[in-house]
This record gives sequence, C-alpha cells and structure tokens, in this order.
Amino acid sequence: MSQEYDITRESWRRFTFERRERVLYAYITSEHPVNGVDEALHEDLASVFTALQRDMSSDLVVLSARGRAFCGGGDYDWFEAQIDDPGRFRAIGWDAKHIVNSLLEMEKPVVCRLNGAAAGLGATIALLCDIIIAAESAVIGDPHVKVGLVAGDGGALIWPQLIGYARAKELLLTGDMLTARRAAELGLVNHVVKDEDLDATVHAVVEKLLGNPRWAVRWTKSVINVPLRALAAQLMDASVGWETASNHLADRREAVMASREKRSPRLTGS
Repeated sequence: MSQEYDITRESWRRFTFERRERVLYAYITSEHPVNGVDEALHEDLASVFTALQRDMSSDLVVLSARGRAFCGGGDYDWFEAQIDDPGRFRAIGWDAKHIVNSLLEMEKPVVCRLNGAAAGLGATIALLCDIIIAAESAVIGDPHVKVGLVAGDGGALIWPQLIGYARAKELLLTGDMLTARRAAELGLVNHVVKDEDLDATVHAVVEKLLGNPRWAVRWTKSVINVPLRALAAQLMDASVGWETASNHLADRREAVMASREKRSPRLTGS
C-alpha cells in the first residue's frame, strides 16, 4: 500500500467521506430509508475499515451515516434473495467475519456518531467502535432472531462483553430494541445527548483524543482490543456457520415475510 494512500480516491458504493483536518468522517450513505444492509453495503463494510486504517491523512475516524438512521439492519429484498438462493448467504460468510475482525484490528480510534437507529449488523458495528455518542432519538438492538437468524455477525461477540451475559442473552434472544437512554444505563453507549448537541459532543470528544500523543492512543486501543480479537477468533467461525444454517429454515422465510407484511409470524418450529 502506497505511503500516499487516500481512501477518498477509491470508488465506494455505500460510503462517503469528509475530511476535517486530521479527522476523517465516514458516512454510510444509501438510498435505503434506514441505510439497510444490502449486498453493496456489506461488501463495502468488508473493506472499508482496512482502508480507513491505511488512509495516510487521518489520525481519527468518526463513523456515522447520512439520513435519519445509522444502519437499520438487513435489507428485506436481500433477505429474500438469500432465502431463495442460500448459496448467496453462504458466499458472504468470509466478508461477515472480516467486517468484525478488521474493525477490531484498526489502530486508529473510531468514534461512533450514532445519529439514529442501529439494528443487527448496524448495532454490531456501532458497538465495536471505541467511543459511542448517541443522539437522544436513536435506538439500538439486535433483532436477528425476529427474522429467523442467529445473531452471528458479531452480536453474540460484543453484547455480553459490554453488559454481561444475563442482559445480553435477554436482549439477543428477544430481539428487543433499546432507547439510547436505556442503552447508556446498561453501558452499551458512552454518551447520550440531545439531537441538536450531537455534533458538538462528538467534536469535544474528538478534540480530547487528538490532544494526546498519537501512538500512545493507538497502541492503548490495540492492547485493549487484544482479548476481543482473541474472542472473535474463537467465536466467529461458529457464529457465521450457525447463522448460515438458520437461513435454510422454514421459520426464517416465514419470519421475514411476516415482518414485511407487518403481521405475527406463523411459526412451525422448523
């Protein structure tokens, strides 16, 4: 990789970037109303964190999104395509693991500007950031089970580490969403502020981080992430494997259709 590498010179389908001196703002940018994860976003996520680390003109990343949501979980059209052709789900397994691993391997500090709803993979990405600042209107949760999937793309990894196994099991097994205030009470996010104060708070935290020596900050983060990286190595193969298996089940198809049609699912246990 060239010493002059600039992430903004690459073509990204679901990300836009903005530089503010040595801070790089990375925005999930999609025509989907809640920035849902489709194939294009999933592919971008599998490579963007490595690219952010290698970007030579930034010392810190603020991860956020354009629009009213941060990332609202899987896109239903993509879900249906994967149910109809399970090979398409199987094909994204390596990328799913790399999204988690590459985010944990970043040395640069990543501040999450949680501007709106974060669900499923969107919640995982937010929670794997180093400091999470949420707008009061934001909600967060991992409703994989509600659409018939195992919470395999990082939820089973990070939620128990942040709030303990008892609370994490309840939330991952019910798929319940949390308000930003409740998420802060549980220890999932660092700060919750009024929507109009989000940018000022993010800026204040960023300035604190940039006020410390670069390598002390980066390598302190790296050391803190060592056990998370080790845990990811233990869990992610099984997590993605079980999630792939759950995509084959009849209740998976019914759960997705029921959710799309805004009705109660008629589950058969198969």
